[in-house]
Amino acid sequence: MTQRITPMLAQYRQIKARFPDAIVFFRLGDFYETFDQDAQTTSRELELMLTSRSFSKDLRLPMAGVPHHHVQSYIAKLIDRGYKVALVEQLEDPKKVKRLVKRDVVRIITPGTVVEDALLSAKHENFMAAIVRSNPPQKTGKEANAYGLALIDLSTGEFATTQIEEAEAEAKLLDELQRIQVSEYVLPPSLMGDEPFIARLKAIRPARLSPIDEQAYNVNSARQALIEHLGVSTLDACGCEHLPLAISAAGATLHYLKRNLTTGGATTPLKHVNRLWTFSLADYMILDASTRRNLELSSSLHEGGHSPHTLFNVLDHTVTAMGARLLRRWVSQPLLDPAPIHARLDAVDELDHTAFLRRDLRRLLDGLYDVERLVGRIGFGNANARDLIALKRTLLRLPQIKARLAQTSSAHLRELENSLDPLQDVAGLIDHAIIDEPPIFVREGGLIKDSYDHSLDQLRQQALNDKQWLSELEEKERQKTGIKKLRLSYNQVFGFFIEAPRSAAALIPKEYERRATTTHTERYVTPELKAREAHILATEDRIKGMEYDLFAQVRGAVAGHSARLQAAARILAQLDVLCALAEAAAQFNYTRPVVDDGDTIEIRQGRHPVVERFMREGEQFVPNDIRLDRDSQRLIILTGPNMSGKSVLVRQVALIVLMAQMGSFVPAEFARVGLTDRIFTRAGASDDVARGRSTFLVEMNEVSYILRHASPRSLIVLDEAGRGTSTYDGISLAWAIAEEIHDIVGAKTLFATHYHELTRLEEALGPTVKNYTMAVAECGNQVVFLRQVIPGSAAKSFGIHVAQMAGLPGRVIGRAEDVLQGLEHDREPEQPTQLVREERAVYDARAELWHSLFQQLALIDIANLTPLQALNLLNEIQLKIKET
Repeated sequence: MTQRITPMLAQYRQIKARFPDAIVFFRLGDFYETFDQDAQTTSRELELMLTSRSFSKDLRLPMAGVPHHHVQSYIAKLIDRGYKVALVEQLEDPKKVKRLVKRDVVRIITPGTVVEDALLSAKHENFMAAIVRSNPPQKTGKEANAYGLALIDLSTGEFATTQIEEAEAEAKLLDELQRIQVSEYVLPPSLMGDEPFIARLKAIRPARLSPIDEQAYNVNSARQALIEHLGVSTLDACGCEHLPLAISAAGATLHYLKRNLTTGGATTPLKHVNRLWTFSLADYMILDASTRRNLELSSSLHEGGHSPHTLFNVLDHTVTAMGARLLRRWVSQPLLDPAPIHARLDAVDELDHTAFLRRDLRRLLDGLYDVERLVGRIGFGNANARDLIALKRTLLRLPQIKARLAQTSSAHLRELENSLDPLQDVAGLIDHAIIDEPPIFVREGGLIKDSYDHSLDQLRQQALNDKQWLSELEEKERQKTGIKKLRLSYNQVFGFFIEAPRSAAALIPKEYERRATTTHTERYVTPELKAREAHILATEDRIKGMEYDLFAQVRGAVAGHSARLQAAARILAQLDVLCALAEAAAQFNYTRPVVDDGDTIEIRQGRHPVVERFMREGEQFVPNDIRLDRDSQRLIILTGPNMSGKSVLVRQVALIVLMAQMGSFVPAEFARVGLTDRIFTRAGASDDVARGRSTFLVEMNEVSYILRHASPRSLIVLDEAGRGTSTYDGISLAWAIAEEIHDIVGAKTLFATHYHELTRLEEALGPTVKNYTMAVAECGNQVVFLRQVIPGSAAKSFGIHVAQMAGLPGRVIGRAEDVLQGLEHDREPEQPTQLVREERAVYDARAELWHSLFQQLALIDIANLTPLQALNLLNEIQLKIKET
């Protein structure tokens, strides 16, 4: 027997069946309601009261609702938790229909398709990523799978793609995803079913996983979809015509957007997604997750990552949201090409030394609206009239910015000026049509200026005539009845009516028809008023409808200029970042670094950019000199007690290198930076309890990653490597790691350690290893940390002194000193490095054997080898291996 349910529930279920994976917010009057499982989910996630409602004799469903005017804040919380939301609106005025109101989905919102300002962070990009893997996956070589990666920020229209097919492709993909911090992944079934791969994605950041058909990644259909959407003949202009995986990922992104943005039978316009650009990871310095975390580039290690003690916050003197987002990208993507680095440095140099220019440009940029996201909402089709006015006010400043840039001399600033389109035609279009202070809602009228449209002007004149008629009617009836307090009013329930005091009931004419009674008044209508009411209301509805249509036309016309607007936004963002870097340089006494193709990192009087900004009052940062190069000082062993400044020193070198290659001035008296392909850091203790990994295992994993990925052009910063295990194990490992980096990897390295035994590496490995220590002054039983790096090695660790400074009880300190004296007196001289040397000899012998075997195998003509000859050869190789 079919269960009878209400028409409203039947309507809801039809919509829910179309979007089973979404939480459906169903508009009922002034509330958005959720039902059944959706209600239980929203009640739990949003901490709402769970109620219920009967929909038939035997059917009662859970319900949870939110007020319509607060819906965005609730949706934001669900989106932040990775949910997909379908927003269902009433498409008719309930007061004008006597049947069930038409409803349909007007917006599908997922974490990666957000465009609403209320759901976004102004200083963070919001990327969705589509990923495809070579199919079938390659199994030969070291992580030989190739990947296609497409990224889109729907709020700004930025659309990019790349193909990663080198060795360690998956590791490079994960590093890039770690940098981007995407909010949603679009994945084919082959990747959705790869549990280890999904686990690695989730380890980066909790993000929504959205499956899509494998067919969406078909390279031919993807290419055709991209060509049609972008309006190009080939993808050569996009740079990806010969990158099939990049094309597949980009096409899948477009397919996903169009499928999810189709509501009510209509597809949401994507006019602002008009440019696809192809990038290569080889153009940027790669920074793995550990390095980003340890250097605290944009997230601090303290206060749950919300501390302001980050490089981004120190440099963030931007005055626009789009500038702040670009600065965050520059910080996380240092360049590898000297030309753009020098171009940025030239621009910062001029802005630094020309204070009036910098002040004028910052003043003109300050207060500009977020053009990138304004264009996103306009192209998406949900911008309101206030958005257009905000855009107009921003565009009106462009001629002044352009004129001020024309007075600059650096090539990069002049290029920005030449490329900056003033867009005054677009500003004029908006100014001609939209009033300066429009209402929020676009369907309630009051948007369009007088004289913009002749037909609208005629309707408005008719409405004015109607208002005049109503005013004259009110005065006529007042004179006719003699009721001085008689007035003509309107509300949505009764329409137009005449209101008079109840005390004047005797004066009411017979033709008046009573409509309602209140405490002190009576409400009436007259035949004349009823006859004119329909005409008046129809005129008002026509005005509202026509104003909305005209506004939509203007918005569409502005959207047609999306590419020009986005180009201007990119220039404004760059200018804002360059001014911000110059402002930081001027305020904090930064200097221009020398960036070249050499192999030297030389820093004189260098400072840590973050630590010096957040020092306690009265403290002064002690600058230091450091030099690293391949031929004379490749590996520095840095010793010294806790709190002496070792960790600050090694990190400040890494940060100065990074700042130089992003195009920023640096905190130093002088800095020369030879182009560095990667920066690696290993610092601090970090248990991974959830995955059952100890501090030491995490540390060794990170060191292993460094040894496998570093090159002679890399900078390695190791802070206390090997300390997570027993002393001798730690020393042995630290020694072997240092040897491997020095002899095999060849990278420039700062090795901060408490293991004084490692200072013997200076003698063991030769002149390219140097010992340095942090200077300490002893005054009786007191220790003063001078924070100064000097040649040599630390005499002792001063650990007990540091413990005393930390406030350990005196009896504990005294007992520790007694135990230390006993250990130092009784301990026999150890040679913890002897085993390392022996193992190293074995390693070198095996390395020599493998080299000879590889040469032997390379010369074999396999095509002309008989089975017996092959067996003999294999036996010979096996014997050699066993002998070693």
